[in-house]
Amino acid sequence: MVAHQADLGIETILGLFCTQGLTALFASASTVPNLSENSQRILRLRADYVATIDPTIRFLQHRNPTLAHAIANRSYLPEASRFAEVDELDWAFGTMGLHDKARHLATLYLEDIGDLLAEAIDPHFGFSRYAERLGRTATHFDDLQAALNAPDTLVGQTLLHLLDQKMAQYQPTVVCLTVPFPGNLFGALLCGRHLKQHYPAVRVVLGGGYANTELRSLREPRLFDYVDFVSLDDGEAPLRSLLEHLRGQREAGRLKRTFMRVDGQVVYQNGATDRDVAQRDTGPRLCRFTAERLSVGD
Repeated sequence: MVAHQADLGIETILGLFCTQGLTALFASASTVPNLSENSQRILRLRADYVATIDPTIRFLQHRNPTLAHAIANRSYLPEASRFAEVDELDWAFGTMGLHDKARHLATLYLEDIGDLLAEAIDPHFGFSRYAERLGRTATHFDDLQAALNAPDTLVGQTLLHLLDQKMAQYQPTVVCLTVPFPGNLFGALLCGRHLKQHYPAVRVVLGGGYANTELRSLREPRLFDYVDFVSLDDGEAPLRSLLEHLRGQREAGRLKRTFMRVDGQVVYQNGATDRDVAQRDTGPRLCRFTAERLSVGD
């Protein structure tokens, strides 16, 4: 078995916040009527944003530290509404906090762009919490399913393009999606929907902190239109038993803390007698996107 990991959340943000991504964003946003004055200001400054985005991202990744002086002097970045209350930065950061001040200003700059993206392109957008409201109300599922059935926005298109790249690169037979928070659920289910539509032979597993806390009493069969299994709790034993099941080496009734859909109903399988092995003792196994390549025929 060979496993690969990727953080599609970070890669999606980097795919949006780059020269190519901003060019696409501004092209789409410029066709949206009745934008706020703040968004119109950002559009008027589009050339400045496109020119500064790649160096600023490199600075935030600690790959371009000399840019701190220009950013901190407020002579480099275009500014919109997020900069309205930064007059006291010298008091807050002091003369010794040049890089911290620059990182704060660079963050405000990205949040300005995020405000335009949320208003003009995707109201669910957030840097770390995509469609969090839908995730918090997922027990009802109707709103979440309606959003999943809607046309993909630029954010979703970027995410799924990256997913296709990973699928081509790794060619997995099992994909595990970690959902640590409600704000990660919608993106994970977008991936699950895409995998079901375009890679029907691939098995999709959902796990993580959100599943462990919010889905312990799972009864919604529609969730399994997007994933095949929901795995609960820390440790590699549930995943290991599930992989054995997919190889044909274990009956479904002997899975460990795993939900699946059987004859249209959600069934909790927990008949395994295997000893738990804590995740901290084995290293990371699920990380937002994990592609498992198994020697199975499915």
